[in-house]
Amino acid sequence: MRTVVMTGGTAGFGAVAAKRISDTPNTKLILGARDSKNPSIEALPLDLASFSSVRSFVQSLTKKLAGTKIDILILNAGAQFGSTRHRTGDGFESTFAINHLAHYLLLRLLTRGLANNATIVITTSDVHDPKMVPFGPKELDPEALAHPKDKNKGFGPGIRAYASSKLCNLLTARAFEASSDAQIHGMRVIAYNPGLTPGTSLFRAWPWWAKLMMGVASKLRPVNTLEQAGDAIADLGLGTIVPPSGRIYASLVKGKLTWPEPSELAQSDTAMTGLWLESAQMVGVR
Repeated sequence: MRTVVMTGGTAGFGAVAAKRISDTPNTKLILGARDSKNPSIEALPLDLASFSSVRSFVQSLTKKLAGTKIDILILNAGAQFGSTRHRTGDGFESTFAINHLAHYLLLRLLTRGLANNATIVITTSDVHDPKMVPFGPKELDPEALAHPKDKNKGFGPGIRAYASSKLCNLLTARAFEASSDAQIHGMRVIAYNPGLTPGTSLFRAWPWWAKLMMGVASKLRPVNTLEQAGDAIADLGLGTIVPPSGRIYASLVKGKLTWPEPSELAQSDTAMTGLWLESAQMVGVR
């Protein structure tokens, strides 16, 4: 019996993946979610906007598993806001805190509970790459992302914060893949880009004109359906699809998984190490 723990499994392509995983024989799925919309899938309370909730979730999960190791960990949840004015109760900018810091903390706290040869999938996005989109980050300053001083109330800072958080997800995947825990225990780490996937809840905070632009972009760029994006992350987690040797970044293009190089900044060991260490200080782990 394989044990799967997942965030972001109640809506969008994550819900597609969760159903696919829960329907897989000899597989037990546990979701971390604020509320479960599928009574047939077991869920434990988790609010990624609160570090105390992350810690409580880990305690509840550890108690429920009672020594059973986690074979597959899928960190898929994400949020996007129209500005960088939102703050969590811990005092961090909400996009950075929810998309990166909370998942970083969750990964760190669950590391000892991961099985030998476990698979970890972290959802990123091609918006991390300035060659793909003009608002992709060209530099990384974790402190500025955590406590932005940008007074601009427009939509630009919000979407740039989202792109930077997706860079952080990719760098976290790289850092964990290179860690002694992952290396000693033969863990597989994948950073998954679902590509442009209309129909997710990410765009609910966008102003009408940005949603209109998304509609236009959907006509001009290759898009994936919720089913394609959900099946892909399920395949990666379950091991139905295995990365080529030396590849960590999986990108879904027209419903097909490809393995391109991430952005130059995402390949920077300096950025990777700096983010890992600063994030540890922010969330209070060693």
